[in-house]
Amino acid sequence: MITQSCKDNLDMISVNDFRVVDRIPRIMNVLGALSEIEVGEHDDEGVTSPVVSKPRRIIVANQLPIRGHRNEETKGWYFELDEESLVLQLKDGFPANSEVWYVGLLKVDVETKDQDEVARLLFSMFRCVPVFLTDDQKNKYYHGFCKHYLWPLFHYMLPLSPSRGGVRFDRSLWEGYIVANRLFANKVTEILRHHEDSVWVHDYHLMVLPAFLRKRFNRVKLGFFLHSPFPSSEIYRTIPVREEILRSLLNCDLIGFHTFDYARHFLSCCSKMLGIDYQCKRGYIGLDYCGKTISIKILHMGIHMGQLESVLNMEHTATLAKQLKEKFEGKIVMVGVDDLDLLKGISSKFSAMGRLLEMRPELIGKVVLVQIANPARSQGKDVQEVQNETTLIAQQINQKYGYEGYQPIVFINGPVSTLEKAAYYAISECCVVNALRDGMNLVSYKYTVCRQGSPVLDEALGIDKSYPRKSFLIVSEFIGCSPSLSGARRVNPWDVGAVADAMYAGIHMKDEEKHLRHEKHYKYISSHDVAFWARSFDLDLERACKEHYLKRYYNVGFGLNFRVAAVGTNFRMLTTERVVAAYNNTNSRLILLDYDGTMMPQCAVDKTPRSEVISILNCLCSDPKNVVFIVSGRGRDPLSKWFSPCETLGISAEHGYFTRYCLAHFISLCDAWIWCFLFQPLITLFTLL
Repeated sequence: MITQSCKDNLDMISVNDFRVVDRIPRIMNVLGALSEIEVGEHDDEGVTSPVVSKPRRIIVANQLPIRGHRNEETKGWYFELDEESLVLQLKDGFPANSEVWYVGLLKVDVETKDQDEVARLLFSMFRCVPVFLTDDQKNKYYHGFCKHYLWPLFHYMLPLSPSRGGVRFDRSLWEGYIVANRLFANKVTEILRHHEDSVWVHDYHLMVLPAFLRKRFNRVKLGFFLHSPFPSSEIYRTIPVREEILRSLLNCDLIGFHTFDYARHFLSCCSKMLGIDYQCKRGYIGLDYCGKTISIKILHMGIHMGQLESVLNMEHTATLAKQLKEKFEGKIVMVGVDDLDLLKGISSKFSAMGRLLEMRPELIGKVVLVQIANPARSQGKDVQEVQNETTLIAQQINQKYGYEGYQPIVFINGPVSTLEKAAYYAISECCVVNALRDGMNLVSYKYTVCRQGSPVLDEALGIDKSYPRKSFLIVSEFIGCSPSLSGARRVNPWDVGAVADAMYAGIHMKDEEKHLRHEKHYKYISSHDVAFWARSFDLDLERACKEHYLKRYYNVGFGLNFRVAAVGTNFRMLTTERVVAAYNNTNSRLILLDYDGTMMPQCAVDKTPRSEVISILNCLCSDPKNVVFIVSGRGRDPLSKWFSPCETLGISAEHGYFTRYCLAHFISLCDAWIWCFLFQPLITLFTLL
């Protein structure tokens, strides 16, 4: 539906996008008050009853859960669902009767002439709505602002120099980010039924999208989840557009984070930069913003248990695991799986392995670290430097401690299938995840499930089904999964010696203790999977939106400073005409006036009232029907001096502690020493201690 307040924005959206106009007569009437959604010129008088439709969830992410390729011979496009995509796995947490739609970019480039055909195909077959960006738009939005500016900052890397810490703020990249987010919002608008549908936006790529959606649809159910860390206010405040991003996010009904630390940093930024405080009520955290309560969700994301278990039950996975077990026969295998970027700490992990062999030479030939490096998600000089550094360290350690038939570090640099990763997890006694900073990192979850095994895998590895399962985790204290794995060995990834000690502890830990830790982790991971996470977020979003139709909404502000002010259904705008009419029809009036910010600007250097202020006050006080008071936190002496020309003006100084009527003396409303009786028990208690 088109709201009256966003008619000026129709140029932002294609006319064909508003197929929902036919549903305009379905306006809600709450408590006898017409909602702020107004009927436009296209009212269809023939519609007399609402159409019952299935509830829908619209998932908006940077990439669609689709894999595609083009046949070079037939020039036809072929697409299939990417079962490993997180946004696809979310559907398992939604009600069975709900439809799930997806909006995002494709992972493959589609020529302009084929885009309409591809869009129709994805829409009809997969309920996917693709967003198409030009090469320039994608470079500015993704490779520029997202990956080389926001991502490093959110991972505590300031752009101190062009070679380290990402790029510095570039206004053109920011504008490209806004353009891309607007295009995403346009696509959501094409399919959105904002009375029924819920919209769930994912990650830092789309942090200003909520502003565009809320401006068009005041009552849309809108949630956002950040999958990366949210930095401390000292880091975040360096962003020149910090307030625009915060205000855009606050157009959501629910904002989710992986850990309490991430949420705490966000709340701190809202408090320091926007002056917005939060409250905790019955276990829920809420931000009071323009009459609305923005709910804050804190919950770790999980993995898809069913998918991983099906991988473990495949014969090919079992065969790979058996081959790897034979390959590393007689050796203790430690495994690491990370993306090849600066913050995953692969080089630090290799250095810790070298330190372990240096301090414990008896382990040479007995311990192997297998490191799988997934391809980097972005390109640049820093990625190549990381690859060169990690390769060099691995070569040096292998040359120093390796010999024919033994390499302490097996570095697999390139894409590895899910089946092969599962096989490596299954045969490894220890998993090392020592990222320098990461949002969640699910490697430790996947490792734990793979160590639990499966009937097919157990048979291939010769493990009795009654044999107690065991695993050992070394996790960085700077990643999101760390708080949920209480049995893991937490390490400071910057301390190479501590990581080496943790490796040694994992090698020599008793099997009974490894089993207890494994059971604890597996129980939590299996019960808090991706379906649990999605279901919990979905329920909280419904709860956060339950009062949408109990309030009226008014649009306030322009651009990304836009926000919606929510008021009660009985609220009426206070106009000058109403004030004057009430003033003239009243025989007895009490007028209370603040000083700073009312009679004088807050930023004024000279706080002495102007002659015009004194004249207006005397005019009000001259009416016998009026009782006029100045209420201020300032002291009685300056207020008495400033308003001495106003003989009948009342003054309440120091927030009411001293009060006078007309030119009489000030009186104190309470004993000056009464506070002593209030604090005496507390002072006595600490004195006795």
